[in-house]
Amino acid sequence: MKLGLFQMPLHPADRSMRDTISENSEKIIHADRLGFDEAWVGEHFSAATEPFCAPMMLMASLIHRTKSIVFGTGVVGLPNHHPAIVAAEAAMFDHLSGGRFVFGIGPAGLSSDHELFGNTDPTIRNERMMESIDHILAIWGQDPPYDLKGKHWHIKITDSIVPELGVGYMGKPFQKPHPPIIMGSVKAQGLQRIVDYCDGWCPADMAIEDFRVVMAELQERCKRAGRDPRSLSISIFAGGDPEESKLHQYRELGVERVVLGVGRADVDVKEKVLPFLDRYAKLIPKLA
Repeated sequence: MKLGLFQMPLHPADRSMRDTISENSEKIIHADRLGFDEAWVGEHFSAATEPFCAPMMLMASLIHRTKSIVFGTGVVGLPNHHPAIVAAEAAMFDHLSGGRFVFGIGPAGLSSDHELFGNTDPTIRNERMMESIDHILAIWGQDPPYDLKGKHWHIKITDSIVPELGVGYMGKPFQKPHPPIIMGSVKAQGLQRIVDYCDGWCPADMAIEDFRVVMAELQERCKRAGRDPRSLSISIFAGGDPEESKLHQYRELGVERVVLGVGRADVDVKEKVLPFLDRYAKLIPKLA
């Protein structure tokens, strides 16, 4: 089982963006040295407690400062972006990192971001989410001409294509056919999206028995859709300080990665957060 870390949106609101970026960078570099498998960074446009509007930009600054840790977006709020931009930027990051990339997606969860982008209606937000991933996968799966029509976006390059110059061609990811697409949800509609579109499920932490129930429903939906449940990786975001016994329980249930919520509202990173990582790093050999 893989062990990763998630940069929780719990930074002091009065801290400078530069200091928050420095703190998170130090955590990720330290985690890489300790042998953590993954580092996940969220996306918020209107929260001083997590001032990361472009997680791939932050993670790109760390590619050459780390050796093996895989970077995950946790998550890109698809309704808030034009899908052609997300497809292009995610493909570019996948190449920059040499495939050290997991593409975490979602409908976005911060109400002020919803208001900022005019996505306060959950029905419209979910429509945009589904249409966006359809467009992204189509862009990654074909060459021009592109004529992708949807309710919210029309992605079109049909008249300005110059094959000998590569004009009109959108970039495809380094990983084939694309980076692993991960989404977290426990509601029926979200679980069906995961079955239809994703390579993995990564919900927020929950009681073991609740996790069993939702995972069973997800596996049943896979079977009804004609999909092998084993083709879907199972992960969980575990906040706080989960006991070693709980991590072993997750592994016995088939969980492939546990992403620890290591963000802390502590300015003194070296004395507070890095020892947290040191402690859990000792479990990595036991969980492998």
